[in-house]
Order: sequence, then C-alpha cells, then structure tokens
Amino acid sequence: MSLHTISTVNISLIQPGFSLLNFNGDIFLFGQKGWPKRSCPTGVFLLHFKQQEMKLRPVSFCNDSRYLPPLRSPAICSLIDSDSEKHQYLLHGGKTPNSDLSDKLYIIKLVSKGVNKKTTLSCIEKELVGDIPEARYGHSISMVYSRGKCMAVIFGGRHYMPPGQRITESWNTAVDCFPQIFLIDLEFGCCKSYILPELQDGISFHVSIARKDTVYFLGGCTLGSNSRSPNLYRLKVDLPLGSPAVSCTVIPGGISVSSGLVTQISSDEFVIVGGYESENQKRMMCNTVIVDDNKIEILPRETPDWSTEIKLSKTWFGSNMGDGEVLIGIPGDNKHATTDPYYFYIIKFKEDEDLMQNCSQESTEDQEDSTTFEDSEEFYFSNGLNDFDIDDTYNEDDEDDESEAGYWIKCCASCNVDINTWVPLYTTELNKPAMIYCSKSEGHWVHARCMDLSENMLIQLSQDNTKYFCVDHVEWALGLQTPTKQLPVKRMPMKPIHKKIPIRITPPVKKSFLRRLFE
Repeated sequence: MSLHTISTVNISLIQPGFSLLNFNGDIFLFGQKGWPKRSCPTGVFLLHFKQQEMKLRPVSFCNDSRYLPPLRSPAICSLIDSDSEKHQYLLHGGKTPNSDLSDKLYIIKLVSKGVNKKTTLSCIEKELVGDIPEARYGHSISMVYSRGKCMAVIFGGRHYMPPGQRITESWNTAVDCFPQIFLIDLEFGCCKSYILPELQDGISFHVSIARKDTVYFLGGCTLGSNSRSPNLYRLKVDLPLGSPAVSCTVIPGGISVSSGLVTQISSDEFVIVGGYESENQKRMMCNTVIVDDNKIEILPRETPDWSTEIKLSKTWFGSNMGDGEVLIGIPGDNKHATTDPYYFYIIKFKEDEDLMQNCSQESTEDQEDSTTFEDSEEFYFSNGLNDFDIDDTYNEDDEDDESEAGYWIKCCASCNVDINTWVPLYTTELNKPAMIYCSKSEGHWVHARCMDLSENMLIQLSQDNTKYFCVDHVEWALGLQTPTKQLPVKRMPMKPIHKKIPIRITPPVKKSFLRRLFE
C-alpha cells in the first residue's frame, strides 16, 4: 500500500461527485465541472499519467450514441456483456450542472482504441417500464446473478422535495428517497419495486458490495436524523422462472461511514477508504472487507501515510480507479489566487496484479454549501509543449477565446446563454447553441433562442436563404426598405362655369317640312 502525489496542469475540470470508468486498464473521467465545450463535446476524458503527472485526453462517442450529460454522484457498477463478453458500465441518476436530477439508465462500453490513440465509447440509453425509479443521486446500483440470469439492483439516494412541497425557499432542498429496492431486467427494461420491513430509513452515499446473488449495503447517511448509523444489510435475490424472490437481513458488525470509496483487490477481498464518520469529521481509517458466499467480515487495515495537507483538510472526495487503486482529491488553499483548486493523490493497495472490478459506490458527500465546490468556475485546462505526439490533447487554445467570440458570445443585451448552464433547446443542437446571422451592416451572429425563434422558423430561414435582422436592428432594417410603388391618383376634369352651346345646323329637308307646317 502506498500514497502517491499527482501533479496537475491547471486542471479545474474535476469536481466532487466525479466518477471513473476502468476499461482494460484505461481510466476515463466522467462528470466534469460545467457543461462540455467544443474541444470535448462528450464531457468524457481519458486520464493519462506520465511521471506522476495527470493529463486529460478528450474521448469521442460513436455516431449512434445517445447524448450523455455530465452527472455528479450517479450510481455506477460494472458488468460483463453476455453476448460480446466485453466489460461495460451501468450508470443511473445523478445531478446535472443545472442541479437537475436524472432518472435515466445508460450503458457505456468501449468501442475502439486505435493505434493512433483515438478512443471511442458507446452510450446507450435503456428504456425502462413498470416501477421506474425516480430521479435521484447518491444511491447505488449493483448486479446480481442467479440461476443463469442477472438483474440490476438500485437502492437509496436523495431527491428533491415533491412538487407540491417544493417552494422557492426550499427549491434545492434534498430529502431521503423512500427505502425500497428496485430490480431492473436489463434485457427488457422491466422494473419492479420491493418494500422490505428491514429497511426502515432512507440512506444515501452508502457502500454497496455485490457477490453472485447477494448485495451488502454498508453505512450511509440519513438526512432525516442527520446520522451515520453502522448499518449492514444483506440483500439476497433469487431469480427463478417466475417472479424474483427478495429477502433482506440485518447483520451486526457494521461501521459508521458515508461516502466511502471501495476498491477490489481480489475475487473476495475489498478495501474501504475515505469517507466521513460525522458531518464535519473525515474518516481516516481503512477496512478490509472479505465476502464469502453467505458471510461478510470487516477487519481493520493499515492506513496510508497521510500527508499533512490531507490531515488538515476538512473535506475530501474521490472515486475508484479499479485494479486496487483509488483517486482522492482535497480542496486547495483558496486564499491565494494562484493556488490550484484541488490537490490529487493515488492510493495503491496492491501492485502489478490483474483483477476484475465488481461493484462499488463512487460517491462523495453532498457539498452544496461549500464555496470551493461551485460549478460556476471557468472550464480551463492547458498542456505544455511536447506533452503528446498526437493532436487530440485537450488544450484551452482550441476554444478560440470563447468568452469574446464563437458560440458563447453575448449576442444582445438580453442574452442569457452561458457555457456553464446551457442545455440544448432545439433538436438540431448537440454541443453548441444554434445561431443565426444578422445582416445589419457588416453583420454579426446571434443566438436563435435569444431571438425567440421557433424551431420551424429557424429551419425555414435557413432553407430559404433570406436575410434576417435581429430584434435590435429590425427597426433599422425597416428604415432602409424601398417604399412600395403607389399608382397615381386619377383626377377627373372640372366642369367649366360658362360652357358654349354648339350651333346646330338644320338640314334643308327639315326646313321645308317646318315651312309647310306653319303655312
């Protein structure tokens, strides 16, 4: 066991609540700070370690992947695909940069990694039916295997107050989810909930360890009583041909811990490190957990040689890297502007040994009240020269000064498009806002949503290739328009006052008739 300090190069991307995915020894970061930028629209990065220095490389998704928002404190577990026998991850719930909660279930797997180090992932959203678990975070998801079948188990977590009770003053107030078990059939997406008498209180940020048909829930925090009871539950799931059979047993000998990190070092041995034993007290101890078919044993374990910074820090966070390693971070000294926002360490519990990660709870205690963990910090990361031989390294120069140009400009006085809070509005948007060109003078670009354009109008303007003027210049454009040609008014001539009567000439025949008449 050893503790290693990792130097970072201006990384403010990692935040509490991030998750790590291990695909055949390659570590991927998920749950970045803020919404993704153009340099890495997926928001997923490959961690590259070189001479005790951690760098990030952007990762792309295949074309048929679903959009995966950056989520904090989701539930994650690994499994083996029965068809391809490839390693993949289940991801459920979590909190977006806008503090909205997700109820989606995603399946993430590695598609390809070529010789040019271009990495491609696949993300599939699984459609759920039945008793769908509500949106939550700080919960756990585990895989159970019984009688040749497998199911996912979801338990615990926090969610926002119901809509009828959610007012302005308590809009982001979280409460414990109802203590029930959800079983999900991954083949058909069918969900079934179970209420067990042994589970009385809702818990979150607990430890979840699965082995075959059994899942152990250890520790956790209960918001209602603000306590971290030494809970230890054994959930057994039997999957016969009919309906599943679920039973729960309360086991003595648990430990009081929340936000504990779990890493697997052998087929039946796990290590718990980090977390909190009270609201304001870190848990500096480590424990070895030995899991047998019907038995669990928790033993004390030698702790790493903690650095002075870790001992003095009031908070910490991290995630399981797999292969018996854990990445932890502590807040930097925010009293100085030049100080890095976080310092990172790697704890290695075993050396040079291959293993298959089973299931763990990558979570961190909810840090909404800490100014260090705000999501509004600038998305900034840079690399030095000659760091890589390829051009896929994330570099801040690729952003083209997005604060003044590009898609994230302030297009008008009422512009409310922010890179850290932006979410897609139109179906044509993926990782950047839709924009339209204003033809005033030299022209400039404006956001379609700031102009209150409907999607049909936006598509029509693009297809017709007509000139468009934004709301600030529409009056100016009207003043330049050529007036409509009007037909002249038809004037009737006036009747003269003294009109000359024409002289009528009587023909000779009529004269002779009149002469004879009067004679």
